[in-house]
Amino acid sequence: MSSHETPDFATSVAANVQFLRRYARALTGSQESGDRFAAATLEAILTDDAPANEETDAKVGLFRAFHLVWASAGGPIGEPDTRLSARAQDHMAGLTQNTREALLLHAIEGFTTSEIGQIMDVSAHEAAELIDIARREMVTAISGKVMMIEDEAIIAMDIASIVQEVGHSVTGIARTRTDAVKLAASDRPDLILADIQLADNSSGIDAVNDILAHFEDIPVIFITAFPERLLTGARPEPAFLITKPFTEEQVRSAVSQAMFFSSTETLAA
Repeated sequence: MSSHETPDFATSVAANVQFLRRYARALTGSQESGDRFAAATLEAILTDDAPANEETDAKVGLFRAFHLVWASAGGPIGEPDTRLSARAQDHMAGLTQNTREALLLHAIEGFTTSEIGQIMDVSAHEAAELIDIARREMVTAISGKVMMIEDEAIIAMDIASIVQEVGHSVTGIARTRTDAVKLAASDRPDLILADIQLADNSSGIDAVNDILAHFEDIPVIFITAFPERLLTGARPEPAFLITKPFTEEQVRSAVSQAMFFSSTETLAA
Protein backbone atom coordinates (compact mmCIF):
# COMPACT_ATOMS: atom_id res chain seq x y z
CA MET A 1 0.00 0.00 0.00
CA SER A 2 1.25 3.49 -0.84
CA SER A 3 2.16 5.62 2.15
CA HIS A 4 -0.56 8.05 1.09
CA GLU A 5 -3.29 5.42 1.12
CA THR A 6 -4.21 5.80 4.78
CA PRO A 7 -7.66 6.50 6.19
CA ASP A 8 -6.60 9.91 7.54
CA PHE A 9 -5.06 10.97 4.24
CA ALA A 10 -8.02 9.74 2.22
CA THR A 11 -10.38 11.66 4.50
CA SER A 12 -8.32 14.84 4.15
CA VAL A 13 -8.27 14.56 0.36
CA ALA A 14 -12.00 13.87 0.17
CA ALA A 15 -12.72 16.94 2.31
CA ASN A 16 -10.71 19.21 0.02
CA VAL A 17 -11.39 17.87 -3.48
CA GLN A 18 -14.32 20.25 -4.08
CA PHE A 19 -12.07 23.22 -3.29
CA LEU A 20 -9.30 21.91 -5.52
CA ARG A 21 -11.80 21.56 -8.37
CA ARG A 22 -13.07 25.10 -7.79
CA TYR A 23 -9.52 26.43 -7.87
CA ALA A 24 -8.58 24.36 -10.92
CA ARG A 25 -11.57 25.68 -12.87
CA ALA A 26 -10.87 29.28 -11.96
CA LEU A 27 -7.17 28.87 -12.74
CA THR A 28 -7.51 27.17 -16.11
CA GLY A 29 -10.65 29.06 -17.17
CA SER A 30 -12.35 25.82 -18.14
CA GLN A 31 -14.35 23.28 -16.15
CA GLU A 32 -13.21 20.44 -18.40
CA SER A 33 -9.55 21.41 -18.19
CA GLY A 34 -9.69 22.03 -14.44
CA ASP A 35 -11.31 18.69 -13.72
CA ARG A 36 -8.78 16.92 -15.90
CA PHE A 37 -5.85 18.30 -13.91
CA ALA A 38 -7.60 17.72 -10.58
CA ALA A 39 -8.10 14.07 -11.54
CA ALA A 40 -4.49 13.77 -12.66
CA THR A 41 -3.40 15.18 -9.30
CA LEU A 42 -5.36 12.54 -7.38
CA GLU A 43 -3.90 9.81 -9.56
CA ALA A 44 -0.39 11.13 -8.96
CA ILE A 45 -0.91 11.22 -5.20
CA LEU A 46 -2.28 7.68 -5.04
CA THR A 47 0.65 6.27 -7.01
CA ASP A 48 3.34 8.19 -5.11
CA ASP A 49 5.22 5.90 -2.74
CA ALA A 50 7.25 8.69 -1.14
CA PRO A 51 6.57 9.27 2.57
CA ALA A 52 4.05 12.00 3.30
CA ASN A 53 5.44 15.21 4.75
CA GLU A 54 3.86 15.36 8.20
CA GLU A 55 4.85 19.02 8.57
CA THR A 56 2.72 20.02 5.59
CA ASP A 57 -1.00 20.66 5.99
CA ALA A 58 -3.04 18.13 4.00
CA LYS A 59 -4.81 20.82 1.95
CA VAL A 60 -1.52 22.57 1.22
CA GLY A 61 -0.03 19.25 0.14
CA LEU A 62 -2.97 18.54 -2.16
CA PHE A 63 -2.72 21.94 -3.85
CA ARG A 64 1.06 21.65 -4.11
CA ALA A 65 0.63 18.31 -5.86
CA PHE A 66 -1.83 19.92 -8.26
CA HIS A 67 0.65 22.68 -9.09
CA LEU A 68 3.40 20.16 -9.79
CA VAL A 69 1.11 18.30 -12.19
CA TRP A 70 -0.22 21.46 -13.84
CA ALA A 71 3.23 23.09 -14.15
CA SER A 72 4.74 19.90 -15.61
CA ALA A 73 2.14 20.17 -18.39
CA GLY A 74 3.21 23.75 -19.11
CA GLY A 75 0.52 25.53 -17.06
CA PRO A 76 -2.14 25.34 -19.79
CA ILE A 77 -5.60 26.90 -19.74
CA GLY A 78 -8.80 25.64 -21.34
CA GLU A 79 -9.21 25.40 -25.10
CA PRO A 80 -10.97 28.47 -26.54
CA ASP A 81 -14.21 26.79 -27.58
CA THR A 82 -16.20 30.03 -27.38
CA ARG A 83 -15.64 33.69 -28.11
CA LEU A 84 -15.41 34.42 -24.39
CA SER A 85 -12.84 31.70 -23.85
CA ALA A 86 -10.73 33.03 -26.70
CA ARG A 87 -10.89 36.53 -25.24
CA ALA A 88 -9.91 35.14 -21.84
CA GLN A 89 -6.78 33.58 -23.29
CA ASP A 90 -5.84 36.84 -24.97
CA HIS A 91 -6.17 38.65 -21.64
CA MET A 92 -4.21 35.99 -19.81
CA ALA A 93 -1.27 36.35 -22.16
CA GLY A 94 -0.65 39.84 -20.81
CA LEU A 95 -0.46 38.87 -17.13
CA THR A 96 2.77 38.69 -15.18
CA GLN A 97 3.78 35.05 -14.77
CA ASN A 98 2.42 33.25 -11.67
CA THR A 99 0.30 36.19 -10.47
CA ARG A 100 -3.11 34.71 -11.16
CA GLU A 101 -2.24 31.52 -9.27
CA ALA A 102 -1.09 33.44 -6.21
CA LEU A 103 -4.16 35.68 -6.17
CA LEU A 104 -6.62 32.80 -6.46
CA LEU A 105 -4.85 30.77 -3.78
CA HIS A 106 -4.96 33.69 -1.39
CA ALA A 107 -8.26 35.44 -2.05
CA ILE A 108 -10.49 32.56 -3.13
CA GLU A 109 -9.01 29.60 -1.27
CA GLY A 110 -7.79 31.49 1.81
CA PHE A 111 -4.17 30.34 1.90
CA THR A 112 -1.60 32.48 3.69
CA THR A 113 1.43 33.80 1.81
CA SER A 114 3.56 31.22 3.60
CA GLU A 115 1.27 28.40 2.44
CA ILE A 116 1.20 29.82 -1.10
CA GLY A 117 4.99 29.76 -1.02
CA GLN A 118 4.89 26.05 -0.21
CA ILE A 119 2.35 25.37 -2.95
CA MET A 120 4.11 27.38 -5.66
CA ASP A 121 7.66 26.73 -4.44
CA VAL A 122 8.46 30.40 -3.82
CA SER A 123 9.14 32.41 -0.67
CA ALA A 124 6.31 33.98 1.33
CA HIS A 125 7.65 37.41 0.33
CA GLU A 126 7.57 36.48 -3.36
CA ALA A 127 4.03 35.16 -2.95
CA ALA A 128 2.92 38.48 -1.42
CA GLU A 129 4.48 40.40 -4.31
CA LEU A 130 2.72 38.20 -6.87
CA ILE A 131 -0.63 38.85 -5.18
CA ASP A 132 -0.08 42.62 -5.23
CA ILE A 133 0.88 42.56 -8.92
CA ALA A 134 -2.20 40.52 -9.81
CA ARG A 135 -4.51 42.92 -8.01
CA ARG A 136 -3.10 45.92 -9.82
CA GLU A 137 -3.15 44.30 -13.25
CA MET A 138 -6.67 42.89 -13.04
CA VAL A 139 -8.43 45.76 -11.30
CA THR A 140 -7.05 48.41 -13.64
CA ALA A 141 -7.39 46.39 -16.86
CA ILE A 142 -11.15 46.39 -17.41
CA SER A 143 -14.16 48.13 -15.91
CA GLY A 144 -17.77 47.33 -16.63
CA LYS A 145 -21.38 47.07 -15.50
CA VAL A 146 -22.26 44.62 -12.74
CA MET A 147 -25.78 43.41 -12.03
CA MET A 148 -26.60 41.96 -8.61
CA ILE A 149 -29.22 39.38 -7.66
CA GLU A 150 -29.41 39.50 -3.87
CA ASP A 151 -32.39 39.67 -1.49
CA GLU A 152 -30.59 40.73 1.70
CA ALA A 153 -30.34 44.52 1.65
CA ILE A 154 -27.28 44.85 3.90
CA ILE A 155 -25.32 42.24 1.98
CA ALA A 156 -26.37 43.81 -1.32
CA MET A 157 -25.17 47.26 -0.26
CA ASP A 158 -21.91 45.82 1.04
CA ILE A 159 -21.15 44.01 -2.22
CA ALA A 160 -22.22 46.99 -4.32
CA SER A 161 -19.80 49.20 -2.40
CA ILE A 162 -16.94 46.77 -3.00
CA VAL A 163 -17.76 46.51 -6.71
CA GLN A 164 -17.83 50.28 -7.11
CA GLU A 165 -14.59 50.75 -5.18
CA VAL A 166 -12.71 48.68 -7.76
CA GLY A 167 -14.00 50.81 -10.63
CA HIS A 168 -17.16 49.04 -11.81
CA SER A 169 -20.70 50.41 -11.93
CA VAL A 170 -23.78 48.61 -10.56
CA THR A 171 -26.78 48.49 -12.90
CA GLY A 172 -29.13 47.57 -10.08
CA ILE A 173 -30.02 45.02 -7.41
CA ALA A 174 -32.79 42.48 -8.02
CA ARG A 175 -34.44 40.64 -5.11
CA THR A 176 -36.45 38.06 -7.09
CA ARG A 177 -36.18 36.00 -10.26
CA THR A 178 -38.73 38.17 -12.04
CA ASP A 179 -37.01 41.40 -11.06
CA ALA A 180 -33.65 40.02 -12.20
CA VAL A 181 -34.90 39.21 -15.69
CA LYS A 182 -36.46 42.67 -16.04
CA LEU A 183 -33.30 44.41 -14.80
CA ALA A 184 -31.06 42.54 -17.23
CA ALA A 185 -33.38 43.32 -20.12
CA SER A 186 -33.42 47.04 -19.32
CA ASP A 187 -29.64 47.40 -18.88
CA ARG A 188 -27.48 44.55 -20.16
CA PRO A 189 -24.68 43.88 -17.62
CA ASP A 190 -21.10 42.76 -18.26
CA LEU A 191 -21.15 40.54 -15.17
CA ILE A 192 -23.79 39.03 -12.88
CA LEU A 193 -23.34 38.47 -9.14
CA ALA A 194 -26.11 36.12 -7.99
CA ASP A 195 -27.19 34.71 -4.65
CA ILE A 196 -28.75 31.25 -4.82
CA GLN A 197 -31.81 31.62 -2.57
CA LEU A 198 -33.96 34.72 -3.16
CA ALA A 199 -36.62 36.58 -1.18
CA ASP A 200 -39.69 34.95 -2.73
CA ASN A 201 -38.11 31.48 -2.49
CA SER A 202 -37.21 31.67 -6.16
CA SER A 203 -33.79 30.54 -7.31
CA GLY A 204 -30.91 32.75 -8.34
CA ILE A 205 -29.78 29.90 -10.58
CA ASP A 206 -33.11 29.96 -12.43
CA ALA A 207 -32.92 33.75 -12.73
CA VAL A 208 -29.44 33.50 -14.24
CA ASN A 209 -30.52 30.81 -16.68
CA ASP A 210 -33.47 32.97 -17.79
CA ILE A 211 -31.10 35.88 -18.43
CA LEU A 212 -28.54 33.74 -20.24
CA ALA A 213 -31.24 32.50 -22.58
CA HIS A 214 -31.18 36.02 -24.00
CA PHE A 215 -27.58 37.11 -23.23
CA GLU A 216 -25.43 34.01 -23.29
CA ASP A 217 -22.09 35.80 -23.19
CA ILE A 218 -22.41 37.22 -19.65
CA PRO A 219 -20.07 35.72 -17.03
CA VAL A 220 -21.59 34.85 -13.65
CA ILE A 221 -20.37 34.62 -10.06
CA PHE A 222 -22.61 32.74 -7.64
CA ILE A 223 -22.74 33.57 -3.92
CA THR A 224 -23.95 30.91 -1.49
CA ALA A 225 -23.67 29.65 2.06
CA PHE A 226 -23.89 26.11 0.72
CA PRO A 227 -21.13 25.60 -1.89
CA GLU A 228 -21.49 21.82 -1.71
CA ARG A 229 -24.86 22.17 -3.49
CA LEU A 230 -23.10 23.48 -6.58
CA LEU A 231 -19.69 21.79 -6.35
CA THR A 232 -21.13 18.34 -6.84
CA GLY A 233 -19.19 17.04 -9.83
CA ALA A 234 -22.27 17.24 -12.05
CA ARG A 235 -21.80 19.42 -15.11
CA PRO A 236 -21.89 22.25 -15.68
CA GLU A 237 -20.70 24.07 -12.56
CA PRO A 238 -19.75 27.68 -11.82
CA ALA A 239 -16.05 28.48 -12.11
CA PHE A 240 -16.37 31.33 -9.61
CA LEU A 241 -18.23 30.67 -6.40
CA ILE A 242 -18.07 32.97 -3.36
CA THR A 243 -18.94 31.27 -0.08
CA LYS A 244 -20.84 33.10 2.65
CA PRO A 245 -19.61 34.58 4.91
CA PHE A 246 -17.24 36.26 2.46
CA THR A 247 -14.48 38.83 2.77
CA GLU A 248 -14.05 42.03 0.78
CA GLU A 249 -10.94 40.56 -0.79
CA GLN A 250 -12.82 37.51 -2.04
CA VAL A 251 -15.41 39.69 -3.75
CA ARG A 252 -12.79 42.01 -5.28
CA SER A 253 -10.76 39.07 -6.54
CA ALA A 254 -13.70 37.15 -8.02
CA VAL A 255 -15.15 40.23 -9.72
CA SER A 256 -11.77 41.26 -11.14
CA GLN A 257 -11.11 37.71 -12.33
CA ALA A 258 -14.49 37.27 -13.97
CA MET A 259 -14.48 40.74 -15.54
CA PHE A 260 -10.92 40.38 -16.76
CA PHE A 261 -11.16 36.90 -18.18
CA SER A 262 -14.88 36.73 -18.99
CA SER A 263 -14.47 33.00 -18.80
CA THR A 264 -16.67 31.77 -15.96
CA GLU A 265 -18.69 28.64 -16.55
CA THR A 266 -22.35 29.01 -15.56
CA LEU A 267 -25.19 26.66 -14.81
CA ALA A 268 -26.80 27.31 -18.18
CA ALA A 269 -27.52 24.20 -20.17
